[in-house]
Amino acid sequence: MAAPHADQPSAAAGSARPASGAPLLELTGFSKSFGPFTALDAVSLTLRAGEIHALLGENGAGKSTLIKTMTGVVQRDAGVMRLEGVPVMPRSAGEATAAGLATVYQEVNLAPNLTVAQNLFLGRQPTFLGIVREREMRRRARAVLADFDLDIDVSAPLESYSVAIRHIVAIARAVDQSARVLILDEPTASLDAHEVEVLFAVMRKLAARGIGIIFVTHFLDQVYAICDRITVLRNGRLAGTGTIAEMPRMTLVRTMLGRELAEATAERHERADLSAAPELVRLEGFGKAGYVAPFDLTLRRGAVVGLAGLLGSGRTETARLVFGAERADSGSATLDGRPVALTGPREALTLGFGYCPEERKTEGIVADLTVRENIVLALQARRGVLKPLSRAEQDEIAKRFIRLLDIRPPDPERPIGLLSGGNQQKALLARWLATQPRLLILDEPTRGIDVGAHAEIIALIRTLCAEGMALLVVSSELEEIVTYADEVIVLRDRAHVASLTGAAITVPAILAAIAEDGEATANAA
Repeated sequence: MAAPHADQPSAAAGSARPASGAPLLELTGFSKSFGPFTALDAVSLTLRAGEIHALLGENGAGKSTLIKTMTGVVQRDAGVMRLEGVPVMPRSAGEATAAGLATVYQEVNLAPNLTVAQNLFLGRQPTFLGIVREREMRRRARAVLADFDLDIDVSAPLESYSVAIRHIVAIARAVDQSARVLILDEPTASLDAHEVEVLFAVMRKLAARGIGIIFVTHFLDQVYAICDRITVLRNGRLAGTGTIAEMPRMTLVRTMLGRELAEATAERHERADLSAAPELVRLEGFGKAGYVAPFDLTLRRGAVVGLAGLLGSGRTETARLVFGAERADSGSATLDGRPVALTGPREALTLGFGYCPEERKTEGIVADLTVRENIVLALQARRGVLKPLSRAEQDEIAKRFIRLLDIRPPDPERPIGLLSGGNQQKALLARWLATQPRLLILDEPTRGIDVGAHAEIIALIRTLCAEGMALLVVSSELEEIVTYADEVIVLRDRAHVASLTGAAITVPAILAAIAEDGEATANAA
């Protein structure tokens, strides 16, 4: 692969491409509802020719829905889209491509078993008397990729190349189909630093040719390295838009999270003395290439460590590594001072770890099983198939935790899929509490639940901590995390960048660490 040559980007690299004149793409009043849920509420966006425009927002902000409504995958309820001043309303991805709007997703939507040339010209192969002219197709493919400084064997299967090259092939295909607007949805999520620079060089080259690029990413450093302007969505609404200069990092983080730099008003618990708390788990140089940069982490009995950061910062990835749901390829782990191997969830269960995932509906509950069956699931898995829990034991465990956590309705035989989100979350907590874990990992334990259940779960975290359990809690609710955490680890761009303890745990301090310029941090070190 011949990588394009590009200068190292500055914090305001996009400013070298000032875009002016009439908008290339203009969205006005885009709205979309799914039943009672409003996914988009009168969202507007303007993209100019030659501009790289970041589309940002936390989970559920509306980014994916906006892209789908723009490209005809989902039909919008209201709103107007103009491309070079002409109203367009594609009703499928094919119509969007024909109109000049192309999307390249994180998971490249090409055929990996076909050759590079076949992917580039799929559906529009050069033919003669109905026969594909393979040699001509390969010649054209080499010419198309040469424009991207990419010299590869176009007769080789696409799957034989890296993710970065697959992205460039997908982009080249879109551009060769006369795309004037290119939407890149998390294209750098699986790329290393060099591959990101290669992709950025391609993006700059396309922008110089007048193509408008909408760039969806969770990496703030990349936003300031490549983009000209930013649009932020929050809860399906337009939260803010502006140039890179108009939206410095702190402003951007506040806009994304919807929080001002003010102290949390919730009552805080008395923080544990970490120097006196007995050590349970120690991780050193723990990480996985392309997943989370190596980190050190100590978890202590009776103490809560919170993981804070924007979506995609590496919070969930850290939790999954600790539980063994993803296997680390570097570093070491000890439990009570003795070396252990965190090779998978089964081993974690044996060690006394519990894990409540963020996506409780897809990764947590088994919707068709009863509340009782869901609660005893982890305990039965730890015991193994040769030591089944008796029905009497299951009933006793389920009733005890339904009563303890006030799960409603208090019916152990009710399918858990019929419960509210808050009560499903309580049942998941019950599943792991039934195993009497030494370490409990909670990923967004209060997301999407009602106020009453929210308060009960926070109270439970404090109670478990007081009883000597070690907790690792992922939360995007900063005001919440400062009320119960004894240490807060701040993550940015899949790396642990700061550790706050004691009086230093404040909302402004967490926001400042999230927003801090990564380049400045490196220089300071």
